[in-house]
Amino acid sequence: MNYSFEYMDIILLAMIAGFIFLRLRGILGKKTGFEGKISTQFEKEFEKIKISPKLINENFDVEAQKDFLKGAKIAYETIITDFSDSDNKLIASKPLLSKKIHDQFREALLDRENKGHFAEITFIGIKSAVIKTHKKIDNSLEVTVDFVSEIITCIKDKDKKIISGDSEKIKKVYDTWIFSKDMKSSNPNWLLIDTIT
Repeated sequence: MNYSFEYMDIILLAMIAGFIFLRLRGILGKKTGFEGKISTQFEKEFEKIKISPKLINENFDVEAQKDFLKGAKIAYETIITDFSDSDNKLIASKPLLSKKIHDQFREALLDRENKGHFAEITFIGIKSAVIKTHKKIDNSLEVTVDFVSEIITCIKDKDKKIISGDSEKIKKVYDTWIFSKDMKSSNPNWLLIDTIT
């Protein structure tokens, strides 16, 4: 029995597999062992705002405010829409929340789940976002933002019957959120530390 053709087939297949592997690595990149966390659009925007004398002296100039508000708007939408998820894990918004706010949101989600209710939230958009105050407190910077947004929201029971809200009506929502950043921390994120509705 002649095995030479079988060996040639194996070598040929190995060459093809090697070629495909090299092509895939060139397209997809090489894993180095530490992949780190993928930056969200929110983080990229907020990373632009560095700790600087301008912020420390509370001279929050127009350019800094514009950069800040870009990230704040993304954070606002991310957190609002994440609150409608049924898994109660707040996965997308967790890096944006202080422990206090995360625990409050988580408690509200668990309460909703225990009642057999679930939320449907359609985020239409932000009408306006205005910096109300900005100040330095100890080693932290705090920025208070007034948001006006449009949202379609309703709460349904386990039978999908609406018990509050309206699944078709656009509602105008007014929120005041306070973001904070620890100037000594290497974490580039601003955290939502309080909400006033």
